[in-house]
Amino acid sequence: MAKGRFQIYLLRHADAGDPEAWHGLDDERPLSSKGERQAERLGRFLAAIGFGPDAVISSPKLRERQPAEIVAGPLGKSVGLDERLGGNFTVSTIAALLGEQDGAARIMLAGRDPDFSEVVAELCRTTAIPMPKGALARVDLANPSATDSATLRWLIPPDALKPAS
Repeated sequence: MAKGRFQIYLLRHADAGDPEAWHGLDDERPLSSKGERQAERLGRFLAAIGFGPDAVISSPKLRERQPAEIVAGPLGKSVGLDERLGGNFTVSTIAALLGEQDGAARIMLAGRDPDFSEVVAELCRTTAIPMPKGALARVDLANPSATDSATLRWLIPPDALKPAS
């Protein structure tokens, strides 16, 4: 990868069921079985295409950490945790995380909405790019501190990876 070029992969947490049916702390709400299947399909797909991020970083919240761990498994990657991905995630958070990753140019970040959809839209200079639960977006940056240099390369919704019925 050319010096000064970065690929940011934003993984929105997969399905976690009905929050009203959960009786514990919201930060401890797990993925549903549907959400686990969404993350497993994405992990298998990324491994099959030879995807290899330099780092995988997740919010410590369970429903955000679980899909990161499920996706990272087939890629042979461990998952680092960072509180900044658990809420109030912004474009400046990306710049800070890149600055802390010592030479990493391809970073997968796992977190939540509305933060991720808003950050992707801001980076791509548009009003909205909704990310469904379990989606993965790739945004390329020429410079992590210059948001006018970002390009959305792809957005994979979980339905795109469903087996044909």
